[in-house]
Amino acid sequence: MKLATFTHNGNTRVGRVEGDTLIDLSASGLPTEMSALLAAGDSAMSRAKLASGKVLSISDVELRAPVLRPPKILAIGLNYKDHIEETGLATPEFPMFFNKQSTSANGPYAPWHMPKVSDKLDYEGELGFIIGKRCRHVPRERAHEVIAGYCVCNDGSVRDWQMRAQTFTLGKSFDTHCPFGPFLVTADEVGDPHDLDLKTWVNGELRQNSNTKHLVFDCFEQIETLTQAFTLEPGDLILSGTPSGVGIGFKPKRFLEVGDVVRIEIQNLGYIENTVIAEPEGFLSQ
Repeated sequence: MKLATFTHNGNTRVGRVEGDTLIDLSASGLPTEMSALLAAGDSAMSRAKLASGKVLSISDVELRAPVLRPPKILAIGLNYKDHIEETGLATPEFPMFFNKQSTSANGPYAPWHMPKVSDKLDYEGELGFIIGKRCRHVPRERAHEVIAGYCVCNDGSVRDWQMRAQTFTLGKSFDTHCPFGPFLVTADEVGDPHDLDLKTWVNGELRQNSNTKHLVFDCFEQIETLTQAFTLEPGDLILSGTPSGVGIGFKPKRFLEVGDVVRIEIQNLGYIENTVIAEPEGFLSQ
């Protein structure tokens, strides 16, 4: 099943995607916000899979981030073998997690901002997964049970701010710098999440071309580690790391410019595509 958060006629709600159409679930009695739908449990997800509703064309709606404001956005650094090689750094012995602030969440086709304070904007195509159950101390072999679904993510990075601070949080958390979607795709439609092709294009030029089989710490290991420390909640978004081909890895470095279009596609999940624009005056994250 593919679930989407969408806006139509000024109202934002959740729908089930079937081909080029979207089944509006707002009349089904189910929660109309994704985190609430996930928190309602397996029975609600089963109802969402079968519920009828008004049929809309995807071309007639605005697709939003599947979870508009994730309770937590967590990401991991240096988690692809080929990316580690391009950085020249050692392979981590323990996952390198960091936070992206929830205000960085952005839609799958929305513009993202070149900050006023930097021109060192970079892309990172990543597999993301969304937590479906409140959980703690989840062993690796049961981690799949707490994942609601998977999505395509861009871990937007402001490299000079990332490197000047003692943690990555500032450089990873600028407003609009976590586009994701276009859908929440449940595991039955994904197949093996650790064998998916991932590609990133900038202005039509293929920059990243890898597969999730090259993850150092896979999605299930990440859940095991995170839940040893704290509770994960429905709607939490976790980004699983990026492969080689990011702008900072080139010589000379190839940072983004206003007008650049970044497209990230992951097998079985679809694609996101975002255009870089100058940060608008007075912008506040929604």
